[in-house]
Amino acid sequence: MTETTAEKAELTPAELEAQRHKKEMIGRYVAMFLMPILMIGIMITGYLFAMHNPTARDMPIAVTGSSSQEFISGLEQIDADENGEKRAVELIATDSAAEARELVMNREVSGALVIDGADATLYTASAAGASQVSVVQQLVAPQIAAQGLHLENTDLRPLPESDPAGLGAMFLATALVMAGYLPLSITLSNAPQLMRFRRFVPLLAGWSVFSALLAWVVTGPILGIVDGSDAWAVMGVAALGVFAIGSVQLFLTRILGPMAVLAAMLLLMALGVPASNMSISIYTAPKFYLFLHDILPTSAIGEALRSVLYFDGRGAWPYLLVLIIGAAAGLALTFILDTVKRAKGKMPEQVMVNLPSLHGGPRPKSKFWQYFQLAAFPIAMVGLMLTTMLGAMYSPTPKDMPVAVVAASEEQGQQTADALDDQMDGMFDFTVVTSDELARNQVERRDVVGAFVLPSVEHPEATVIVNQSAGSAGAQLVERVFTGVAQAQQLPVSTDDVAPLPERDSMGTVTMYVAMGWMMAGFMIIVVGANAAPTSRPLNKLLPIVAIYAVAMSAFVYLIAGPITGAVEGHFWQLFGAGAVAIMAVAMFATVFERLMGLLAIIPIVGVLMFLGVPASGGAMSIFMEPELFRGLHEWLPMSAAVESVRSILYFGSDVLGVNLLKLIGWGAGSLILVNIIDKFKPVRTKGEQIMVDM
Repeated sequence: MTETTAEKAELTPAELEAQRHKKEMIGRYVAMFLMPILMIGIMITGYLFAMHNPTARDMPIAVTGSSSQEFISGLEQIDADENGEKRAVELIATDSAAEARELVMNREVSGALVIDGADATLYTASAAGASQVSVVQQLVAPQIAAQGLHLENTDLRPLPESDPAGLGAMFLATALVMAGYLPLSITLSNAPQLMRFRRFVPLLAGWSVFSALLAWVVTGPILGIVDGSDAWAVMGVAALGVFAIGSVQLFLTRILGPMAVLAAMLLLMALGVPASNMSISIYTAPKFYLFLHDILPTSAIGEALRSVLYFDGRGAWPYLLVLIIGAAAGLALTFILDTVKRAKGKMPEQVMVNLPSLHGGPRPKSKFWQYFQLAAFPIAMVGLMLTTMLGAMYSPTPKDMPVAVVAASEEQGQQTADALDDQMDGMFDFTVVTSDELARNQVERRDVVGAFVLPSVEHPEATVIVNQSAGSAGAQLVERVFTGVAQAQQLPVSTDDVAPLPERDSMGTVTMYVAMGWMMAGFMIIVVGANAAPTSRPLNKLLPIVAIYAVAMSAFVYLIAGPITGAVEGHFWQLFGAGAVAIMAVAMFATVFERLMGLLAIIPIVGVLMFLGVPASGGAMSIFMEPELFRGLHEWLPMSAAVESVRSILYFGSDVLGVNLLKLIGWGAGSLILVNIIDKFKPVRTKGEQIMVDM
């Protein structure tokens, strides 16, 4: 007998139980910290790594025509590194213009250039990706100019008026991915008896049909994004996508248990979204994402929906086949695994329910209410994704966007502003100034989105002043619109960007992803901790835990954004401090709802912080291009304060950091007061409930 065994033999049953309890408590607190770290690490690293600086890599462009070989040779020389290897483009010679156009329509190439003498026509399809079109144009235009050709751009498949940004397919795919994996993570802990194969498959089929119907109702009759003629096709793709993801996730839960949710987040979100070809062109992501694009369900659902919505179904079949194979493989592997376990006598007759109640109170006695609360969670999350985020951003149309008009006299400026206002029907809110310097200062301070400077005797060309770092989407819109105004009047025009974005944040979305990391860190510690380590819930224990965690996680988010992905350079102490404040504030906000609703608190927490917060933040899109509601929310929501804090730190010398930190502190302090009030009337649960159920 070893010394350790002898020592254990000398312990009383009570002492052994105390040791076991101590180890269990340590494990629970480790899980309380580890799960948020893994989830945030997966999500934020995945997004920042792939999307902080999209760069064209071997983007396929078809070329044909009279001097196509000369064009190919010239562009290949420009587009080669020191080893003579291609970097940005892969030029494909075709025999005819018709063949080149067909390749564009089949989405086999990103664009097609047809050269006829001194004229060149660039064919693209914005329905295949609006951002891809601008990348192709930027790649081709310099060589066109170098050869003295006249370029005409032709869009073979424009996006429909009901979905002018092409976000319908992207947000639909994201919502359906959530519908596929979210129910399993909660069912495994709350109703594991439903995970039995013969029960789960028909339930998954029913849930898939319901999810498809919900997606159609929101995007069709409510928002008007999906045309009625596409209803059945969209619902078919949606149902198949949810079923395929659920089938694979069922197998993952068999081998990974509760940790399967991390695998889903990695494959479906952190890798799946960048590889989907929905938010950025797949040819501007790191090259291994091109392989992932062909096998992951996120891209399969998105591309199949794009085929149905924008290309009359053309090109959908290969992506549908990915989903069919995935569903069949997931179910087959689960069935085989269950059969082997049953043959070995390892299929339990009873299983432990680790989360008997989702609402924080006693487990409902009625089966109806048990299953109702189980279904309410994924339904609410999918519904909120579609109604709030998609509803806010699917039709980015400027309304009362503040723009300054600069003229030599106030009278001239007012006449120009009135004429532009009549033409643009309330798109912009014009103010008139008579000083170039004053207008530039207003753009720098973000008082206006941009300025249009009329020609004068001293400056004979028009100038469009923008601020990319204040918001890329708004700056691009102002530049495009007012450059067009000047050109229509045959005026020479130039652009003055007062704060260009650095190459490491070429899309201007780093601010949003860093802020998203803070938001997720804040609410995850509360949601996970309340269930993994309920003894941490009393405020006298929770506050020091969250304070230490906020400091650690703020440093962790910076580590991801800075050294790991290279999306941020410098500004450590400002970001570190602001992040700690934001995480602490959000944690207190999440505690209010967790006290009242248990795990179901995720619905209002994520609804406010992410589904309302992301559109209202101005991080992804200018708030002046969204419905009026989100402009008001921008001034108050934590996500907006976090985004503006990061933006101010990175690009504007922390000019508005103090104001936004005060907003976050206000959210945290107000929430803390509410938690104290709630605790006076509702006892704090400190023990986790576990029950056994028959399989």
